[in-house]
Amino acid sequence: MNQDYIKPDEWSIIEEEFDAGRVKSSESLFSIGNGAMGQRANFEEQYSGPSFLGSYIGGVYYPDKTKVGWWKNGYPEYFAKVLNAPNWIGINVFVNEEALDLNTCEKVTNFRRELNMKEGFLARSFEATLPNGTEVEVKAVRFLSIVDDELGAIKFEVTPLNLDATVRFDPYLDGSITNTDANWEERFWETLEVKSENDRGFLVSKTLKTEFHVGTYMQSEVFLNSKKEDVSPEVKTDEDRLSFSYSVKTNQGETASIIKYAGYVTDMNHQKADLISASARVLDKALSKGFDQLKKEQKEAWAAIWEMADITISGDVKAQQGIRFNIFQLNQTYLGKDKRLNIGPKGFTGEKYGGSTYWDTEAYCIPFYMATKDQEVARKLLTYRHHHLEKAKENADKLGFANGAALYPMVTMNGEESHNEWEITFEEIHRNGAMVFAIYNYVRYTGDFSYIPEKGLEVMIAIARFWYQRANFSKDKNKYVILGVTGPNEYENNVHNNWYTNYIAKWCIEYCLQMIDKVKDGYKDDYQRVMGLTSLNEGELSKWKEVAEEMYFPYSEEYGVYLQQDGFLDKEIVPVAELDKKQRPINQKWSWDRILRSCYIKQADVLQGFYFFEDHFSKEELEKHFDFYEPLTVHESSLSPCVHSIQAALLGRMEQAYEFYVRTSRLDLDDYNKEVEQGCHITSMAGTWMSIVEGFGGMRVEEDQLSFKPQIPEQWKAYSFKVNFRDRILKVDVSAGKTEFSLEGENSIEILVNGKKLEVLPNTRVSA
Repeated sequence: MNQDYIKPDEWSIIEEEFDAGRVKSSESLFSIGNGAMGQRANFEEQYSGPSFLGSYIGGVYYPDKTKVGWWKNGYPEYFAKVLNAPNWIGINVFVNEEALDLNTCEKVTNFRRELNMKEGFLARSFEATLPNGTEVEVKAVRFLSIVDDELGAIKFEVTPLNLDATVRFDPYLDGSITNTDANWEERFWETLEVKSENDRGFLVSKTLKTEFHVGTYMQSEVFLNSKKEDVSPEVKTDEDRLSFSYSVKTNQGETASIIKYAGYVTDMNHQKADLISASARVLDKALSKGFDQLKKEQKEAWAAIWEMADITISGDVKAQQGIRFNIFQLNQTYLGKDKRLNIGPKGFTGEKYGGSTYWDTEAYCIPFYMATKDQEVARKLLTYRHHHLEKAKENADKLGFANGAALYPMVTMNGEESHNEWEITFEEIHRNGAMVFAIYNYVRYTGDFSYIPEKGLEVMIAIARFWYQRANFSKDKNKYVILGVTGPNEYENNVHNNWYTNYIAKWCIEYCLQMIDKVKDGYKDDYQRVMGLTSLNEGELSKWKEVAEEMYFPYSEEYGVYLQQDGFLDKEIVPVAELDKKQRPINQKWSWDRILRSCYIKQADVLQGFYFFEDHFSKEELEKHFDFYEPLTVHESSLSPCVHSIQAALLGRMEQAYEFYVRTSRLDLDDYNKEVEQGCHITSMAGTWMSIVEGFGGMRVEEDQLSFKPQIPEQWKAYSFKVNFRDRILKVDVSAGKTEFSLEGENSIEILVNGKKLEVLPNTRVSA
């Protein structure tokens, strides 16, 4: 744990007392989003202290040219940047011509910031003494509407406390923004038009290279003691910026306030020439409803999300706060409305990593969206990859693969690889396996096999072709091997025969062969279409089968475990517990050379395979591998604690499972990895959900049925969650010694509880 200033609360993230040293961390933690756009919790008013400004629009990116001192064939030409978009939240505030700036105030008291997760808004309040001696009370509320995802709204109030004052609000739009992580310090935006009409302001911009066109807009209303003021603004414009200025004479104790409606429209949804008119239509709707009605709609929309997605925990406020923070951020990032969008590792909270899509979506996020929303949301995530299949083939072609082999990118915006670290781009090829596992997992959970003949089989064939070509026969081992890879443990690069990579390659080929036969038998038209597209023949299938059957897996007879890769035991095996805590995290303390020569594991690697393919191994085998690898794991990846929590629970080690759960659920809130100011770890938050549902709840799909083996940490009195399984919503309530199930809808469901069959009837509760 690196920080402990977030106040425990079941429904809110709360910060009290202003501390300039944690401003950037709070900007990440208190971020807001609505699936289409997002905003770090930057102050509306000017702030001259260190800050990380960030406004982001889903799907809008820039291909920043790769910056390296050398070049290799096949190297990605650019690193796709999630772009910091034009600033829509800005409201500079002056009191008797003194700027309100928390970095220069003489005194700041009663500071409170709250991210209300139940209703979906960010609130802030404080009292401050300005350099000119004026004392003010400030309250601000803002949200991004999930009802109208092109709209944001802000209410900002100023009350002079010790004298009469003129309060001036200067709401503005600013297109002169830059990215913190720009490789070449380039500008990514060009402002095309700055326009004002009465109280409305418009700024039309386009991204360079990709030429996304974005309209940023605003309109404001000014009030004195809640009564609207008829104030004509002073307008200022330059080539990148537009500001209005409203002055309100305010007596001591009176409240001057401004409501600002603002946001983005893009050419992904509107014609380029219509961005200003589209913005005006959003403003018309916002003004007709007003701030209070919009906020009420926001509350209702979030209530509908929580009705299905909430997990309740009794007796452990920090654990409750942690899971709700994770669920909230996942829904702020992706709601499944737009099939062109995906789930970036930082969501709308920061710029690190770039890209909108990693293998995290397939490995961790799809289970959450399958169970907490309609299955069509998960299907859209699969379709996203099918849409990028031709690009994946191009990626493989650049590396020398042929015959329609596909390598899905490690990082992408449009299907093209845009990650610029060679040990990841060229070698972390296990990501290809996650694409197929996600299809398998979707069909297993939803029962919707139709996706495979319609789209999935084409993806699986292209990936099987990649694995067949990527393996080569070793005369020495008399087996097929896969050389020069990086497994999920990124603290090992350019290794041979990473067990997880070899295992998922073998499984992908075998699963594809099974699905080809199934489609051939039951979906003849689709089979003929896919065979025609791929020119697949029996000779090629026979070669695939040979590679899968003769795949090599490194194994230690001494320890009785599969080895992470060839030569793993050549390392000095020293458990993490014996490391000096001052050396942690090693990725910030050690040289890369030292990390690569160590035995330390960043995240689940062999155990990732045991998680995906749990039914392939006995519980005794899992225990042996867990006991060997977990003590060597530093968990410096956000994706690591959740897998270990699930497996610890399966092994009945509930205290250890609970510790891992707390770490994954509060990874950002407590800043375990000392990096939260760069943004939150959004995709791993789905793993937090899995830690409870699959870990403590023991939920699996067995024999085409839902199965549960519920347990409860001793720190909790009870917990509950809902899952949508094949259009039937099942609620699970677990307490010490008792588990109850209830079912919504009209059709009953038969489930397994600790291996025994249990029928749950609609609108009834049954105990197990």
